[in-house]
Amino acid sequence: MRVDHLLRDLAPQVLGPVVRRFRDFGAAEDAVQEALIAAARQWPDEGLPDSPRAWLLQVATRKMIDHVRSEVARRAREADAAVDLERPVAAPDDETADQDDTLVLIFTCCHPSLTTSSAIALTLRAVGGLTTAEIARAFLVPEATMAQRISRAKQTVRSSGVAFRMPAGAERAGRLAAVLHVLYLIFNEGYASSNGVDVHRSDLSAEAIRLTRAIHALLPDDPEVTGLLALMLLTDARRLARTGPDAELIPLDEQDRSKWNHALIAEGVALVTSALSRGAAGPYQLQAAVAAVHDEAARVEDTDWPQIRALYALLAQMSDNPMVQLNHAIATAMVQGPSAGLAELSALEGDERLRDHHRLAAVRAHLLEMDGQTGAAIGQYHAAAERTTSVPERNYLMMRAARLHGDANPGTRNPRNLEPGAGEP
Repeated sequence: MRVDHLLRDLAPQVLGPVVRRFRDFGAAEDAVQEALIAAARQWPDEGLPDSPRAWLLQVATRKMIDHVRSEVARRAREADAAVDLERPVAAPDDETADQDDTLVLIFTCCHPSLTTSSAIALTLRAVGGLTTAEIARAFLVPEATMAQRISRAKQTVRSSGVAFRMPAGAERAGRLAAVLHVLYLIFNEGYASSNGVDVHRSDLSAEAIRLTRAIHALLPDDPEVTGLLALMLLTDARRLARTGPDAELIPLDEQDRSKWNHALIAEGVALVTSALSRGAAGPYQLQAAVAAVHDEAARVEDTDWPQIRALYALLAQMSDNPMVQLNHAIATAMVQGPSAGLAELSALEGDERLRDHHRLAAVRAHLLEMDGQTGAAIGQYHAAAERTTSVPERNYLMMRAARLHGDANPGTRNPRNLEPGAGEP
């Protein structure tokens, strides 16, 4: 019996009540992680408890009590702490036990005492259920560096004495950008899993959509919140068409568009249209507009690549994100030809964030294939396959290389497996 998805869903629901009671985010996160490890070991053999959430809450709370007792003994504060520790452990039907604290947790992790990158990393770890390695790949940094960043962030939240509550007004606005980036990364990891045997992790993408809907309900007039929700819906609409009967990866230009979720597309288009009508567009609105252009094309041949290229040009003016430049190169290749796209790629060679990333080699391989440079394309497909940690993507890249061995005229097909918004840092 696999319980990993259930545990990932329950983690933020358990962490909230523990943080509220003990007011020590770092120690509470450690206690919940220990409870999750205990459940992962016991439940497959012993079966699920009647209330998995209550079981985890009890275990995590007892571990926190042990932690507090240890701290009390070390600091000689037994008298003050003893009264609080004698309180009974919260019962499963306690009024706080049934409260969904996920949004409060996200805003707590994105406290202004943290840098934006640290806040995002901590939230992905505590709320999103991503491993340190997955977060490191999303940020294009070594795993050890990310582990240190998360550890320092937990200590900062602990020492700041931040209240466990939903911020309001200017305080909430100050944290919103980091919160949206967190949800964006969680969705991307769910839609295009960076590690393992699955093409996507629908539990993560569904949770990101749920949380973004909740923030949109809280802030319905914020154009970037609306844009992010639109981007998620327009991208997730293609999810069922991304895999074949053997769970193999199917690139965008080969997908059966009748399998796309047209209700989600309609909702996403309406949202991004509303957001763009409010004035100056932000990054999430522009990415949603790109996704809408793809989704509204009845056939791949109908895709409006000049419009997509213009949208990525606007995005490039707003940020120094190398993935935006990568996607702009793809659009350039579709508008002006593969040689023009390859010329743009050459400007990214010196970017340390992207130099060894598999997507750079994969895009180069696709454009070389379009340009008829079969031998060079095969080499780049192999290079990309060696760098990716996604098994379906590796299989796809190796399959492309194998096909080219017997294809003397690959033609000018569209770049494959390059869906806008997926996997951007």
